[in-house]
Amino acid sequence: MKRTIPMGLKDKLNQRSKWFKIGTKVLWAFIFCALILVPVYVYTVSNNVFGLYGGMPSLKALENPENDLSSELISADGVSLGRYYRYNRLQASYEELSDELVTTLLSSEDHRFYQHSGIDFIGLLRAAKGVLTFNYAGGGSTITMQLAENLFKGMTETDGKLLSVPGLRQLIIKTKEWIISVQLESNFTKKEIIAMYLNTVPFGNNAFGIKSAAETYFGKATDSLNYQESAVLIGLLQGNTAFNPIINYDRSLTKRNEVLNKLHRFGNVDIIDVDSLKELPIDLSNYEVTNQNTGLATYFRSVIKGTLMSWCKENDYDLWEDGLKIYTTIDSRMQEYAEKAVVDHMSELQKRFNESWKGREPWRNEEGQVINNFLYTSFKRTPHYRKLVEKYGRESDSIKIIMNLAKPMKIFSWEGEKDTVMSPLDSIKYYKHFLHTGMMSMDPRTGHIKAWVGGINHKYFKYDHVRQGKRQPGSTFKSFVYGTAIEQGYPPCYEVVDGMVTIPVPGGTWSPPNSDGTYGTGEKMTIRQGMARSVNTITAHLMKEVKPENVVNFAKRVGIESNLEAVPSLALGVNDVSVFELVGAYGTFANLGIYTRPYFISRIEDKNGNVIATWVPETRQAISEQTAYKMLYMLKGGVEEEGGTSRGLPIDLKLDNDIGGKTGTTNNASDGWYMGVTKDLVTGIWVGGDERSIHFERWYDGQGGRTARPIWSKYMTNIYADEALGYEKGRFQTPIKGIDVVLDCSKYKTEDLSDSTVVTQPAWDPNDHQ
Repeated sequence: MKRTIPMGLKDKLNQRSKWFKIGTKVLWAFIFCALILVPVYVYTVSNNVFGLYGGMPSLKALENPENDLSSELISADGVSLGRYYRYNRLQASYEELSDELVTTLLSSEDHRFYQHSGIDFIGLLRAAKGVLTFNYAGGGSTITMQLAENLFKGMTETDGKLLSVPGLRQLIIKTKEWIISVQLESNFTKKEIIAMYLNTVPFGNNAFGIKSAAETYFGKATDSLNYQESAVLIGLLQGNTAFNPIINYDRSLTKRNEVLNKLHRFGNVDIIDVDSLKELPIDLSNYEVTNQNTGLATYFRSVIKGTLMSWCKENDYDLWEDGLKIYTTIDSRMQEYAEKAVVDHMSELQKRFNESWKGREPWRNEEGQVINNFLYTSFKRTPHYRKLVEKYGRESDSIKIIMNLAKPMKIFSWEGEKDTVMSPLDSIKYYKHFLHTGMMSMDPRTGHIKAWVGGINHKYFKYDHVRQGKRQPGSTFKSFVYGTAIEQGYPPCYEVVDGMVTIPVPGGTWSPPNSDGTYGTGEKMTIRQGMARSVNTITAHLMKEVKPENVVNFAKRVGIESNLEAVPSLALGVNDVSVFELVGAYGTFANLGIYTRPYFISRIEDKNGNVIATWVPETRQAISEQTAYKMLYMLKGGVEEEGGTSRGLPIDLKLDNDIGGKTGTTNNASDGWYMGVTKDLVTGIWVGGDERSIHFERWYDGQGGRTARPIWSKYMTNIYADEALGYEKGRFQTPIKGIDVVLDCSKYKTEDLSDSTVVTQPAWDPNDHQ
């Protein structure tokens, strides 16, 4: 018997069959899309078919993403001195990341990182469900996808015809990111991807990349980050401003604790330990935004920037973005000792300077009178004044009003930065009272500059007094007069009467007095004694004998590069020179007559560690070994001769040690100098006011032996005390062929080495040794 299906049931079965067929078609369509259309779509995007999607970055570009890397300045002992950057970014390798940091990153951002191949489909489904149900439970992006996004943002090949179509742009960009993710996973290890990701993310406060972030927020290297510090930094990835511990401490603390909770949730840290970590505050005691005003060798970094920029321009590099490693000759330990010596002495010297004037203005003319309109003239040389002129006009009364309008500001003091209220004119008056300094220390054999202090505080006083600044060298220039005489055959025991010397000059005569204002005592002394005591009349006598043009020639050969006038007064240092030049020139004496121009860069490497430039010393045989050694003997007179200007050096420094020293002081004591020479180091120091009219009231207080020499003493004491540096006391190196004169003046008692003596020793001809 044939069974009849009721009409209602039949309709239902037909309807189900219809939907089944539709579902089957949809399924086959989905399969077709998944197997055919999606791959075709991905292929067309990857290859930018018909220019519809815009280009994709090449694998080479992905291997070397342009991340605006900071160029780093590195000391000879491997310490970072500072960076040049538009964005403060450094590369860190995976090996430089602490285990705590890596664990924190994966727990917070991608706990299935080692289980997927760039795209986490479980995470994507979770994210899609959250969007559809309005119950957001986290994004679906993996670390690899986030890296792809970071890298892709920096690529320029994004223009395509379909990118302007509403709704398609985001789909195409996301597709490209997914493709890049797969490429990354195929060509890099998981560890490399982690490092690349952390190097490409910003952390706020001008810190780009994990290495800069660790230094900025915690003053640490990345391999030293602990769990709570790592949690703060990883939390910043969710919002550089919202979770910034500097400006939003409470929100940063909450976010840090959320990240710590994830460490426990995924079984990486015990709950008890997490709870303990959550109780800790965020320690920001070492927070410091890197800039050119902080750290070691601030003036050095600023001055050599011009040299580096010129080199980069010639060699097609960008100092600010190419991640160069610039290896310098500076020793960070010696630099620290130099800076400490400057701070210790200059802070005390400033007190003496202020007390000497007792609130009176120190800017005085040659008659000792206060210079009229000094402050106003000084203000007119400032950028602030030029901006006011541009805004209001040169004759506007508004300029004078603003000059005298008090406003809140921070000012420098030797007790630390201070908040105060001051007008621009009062600010000029305040800062003009400060004494300044320039100091450089060099290895005379290699030319390596080991320490460079260009001033007392780079934030408030930008001008460098080592290479940029030039001042009258005073008696430190006398060494070149005596050097010329030694070269012409005058022995150190040659005797001269301390008496008035008159030298004809255009328009009259030149007769320099000694520092005490007299024209000599009539005492007969050796030229070594005259140099040791810095007697002007003895120097003038030799200048008259050896001739100014020969002194200029000698000074140029040993290293002075500034313009020198061949006039008698040159004997007392009337032409401006720099600390940089003087140190190089005195280094010739300590290097057996070979001039080695001071230099500060040994090599440069690119961001991949390839050496792209090296420097070698610029040298020349300037004077003979005999002349050089005799000049060292002359310089030692400052320590050994009665009345020598270096006799006041600490006994510990002088014991079992050859020291050559020369002080220098200009007529009004606006410039105080000291040049210190040992067998391994030549160091020059200048101290003075911002302008020549600013100086101690008494010449005695401003002389180089009191203003500059103490810095050298403090510096060298610390150098010898640090055994790790390898500098030891010892004797100057003697010429290979011995010394060609008798240096013991007692041997000449039977002879008359005086003004009437005819010097028969021939002058040394440098051409014989070149």
